[in-house]
Amino acid sequence: MATSSDVRRTLPSVDQILNWPIIHELTELHGRTLTKQIISDELSRLRINSDPCDPNQFVEHVQQQLHALLAPSLRKVFNLTGTVLHTNLGRAPLPEEAISAMCDVARGASNLEFDLAKGKRGDRDSHVEDWLCRLTGAEAATVVNNNAAAVLLTLNTLAKGKDVLVSRGELVEIGGAFRVPDIMRRAQAKLLEVGTTNRTHLRDYVEAISPRTGLLMTIHASNYAIQGFTASVPEVQIAQAAHEQGLPYAIDLGSGSLIDMRHWGLPYEPTPMDSIASGADLITFSGDKLLGGPQAGIIVGKRALIDQLKKNPLKRALRCDKLTLAALEAVLKLYAQPEKLAERLPSLRWLSRPQHDIRQQVNRLLPLFQAWAGDIAQISTIDVMGQIGSGSLPVERLPSSAIALQPTSGKRGANKQLQRLQNALMKLPVPVIGRLHDGRLLLDLRCLDEEQLLIDQLQTRPFA
Repeated sequence: MATSSDVRRTLPSVDQILNWPIIHELTELHGRTLTKQIISDELSRLRINSDPCDPNQFVEHVQQQLHALLAPSLRKVFNLTGTVLHTNLGRAPLPEEAISAMCDVARGASNLEFDLAKGKRGDRDSHVEDWLCRLTGAEAATVVNNNAAAVLLTLNTLAKGKDVLVSRGELVEIGGAFRVPDIMRRAQAKLLEVGTTNRTHLRDYVEAISPRTGLLMTIHASNYAIQGFTASVPEVQIAQAAHEQGLPYAIDLGSGSLIDMRHWGLPYEPTPMDSIASGADLITFSGDKLLGGPQAGIIVGKRALIDQLKKNPLKRALRCDKLTLAALEAVLKLYAQPEKLAERLPSLRWLSRPQHDIRQQVNRLLPLFQAWAGDIAQISTIDVMGQIGSGSLPVERLPSSAIALQPTSGKRGANKQLQRLQNALMKLPVPVIGRLHDGRLLLDLRCLDEEQLLIDQLQTRPFA
């Protein structure tokens, strides 16, 4: 009877395995260094377990390990959660024009910071600044890597070591337990709360202004809502109070939209144009939410203040790369034809998609999901309320339709069956992400564009 040491002595060497024809093919495909490392790891596993080497199984394990290691970590998924601008799923999908622009500049050198007209060093903001000014009516603009960075840069530039007056009801917490007061501290500005959680009056701002005040600020309630006995101060009055004391007034819109969403049957969302008309000196907002572009923090406003922001050393640390600027420029150009925007901007198309259209798609796919799930789940259609998401119009809901998967097992095994269904969908080549609600797995089809791709993978990989 062979002992463990006998089994280990019979294992082939790494060099021997590298000479196997099928392994040679793997080294040609994936490189000798990486393949050799995987072979060594697999041999170590066999030695530890005192397992013999079956060539076929060994090659299969090596192939599996290479495939798992080289598979991209950041992957395309189907967002069937019902939340259109989902932070965890990448927020706004980019239009084809933006993707093409990114690919063009990614393939080689570009005039990122080179002025072709003057033949000398240029400003990377120039690729988007003119379009931002054209669309918002602002004097100047600059861009950083996200809206939190835009707020950080604004505070550090205009209110470092000074007080920033903010209504207490506007001290929001954004995703990942990241709070506005935390940003203020990092910006070395001192938060001075005015008013109360639910009611703030103009006199609260006026009485709080002192020689230590650097900035008055409004933070738009983009991810929450206070209802009931409330009072807030119109932006135009805060701007007037600030300017009477020679102070700047900034507004953080959070999500930010460059269009009146009501034209597409959606709730109203304040725009930078509204804030400029109210007298705000600087406005910050996101590029990857309602705007429908790449992740970016956009700042528009008075040229003198924008120039100060650009001179701050933090601006270099927070600046955008060439891919972001290329994508943002392409998206901004789409706004020159607002009548065609819903056709070309995926996020707006999804947001404005009528419920009856989604219902029709649900009915088409219902038999397919029933065949996929077999007898483990009862499949039905259900009208649901989706969400715009990611700090955009927090209390508004989107009438939608979904496929509901409900386990056929009793209560004791229902949760386990739900988890099995969810895991099976997430293991598909293009993972399907839904949401669990009231003992069912709901697949809201509002954001489903590539219907045939979903059909193909459900048919080729039925639930087991």
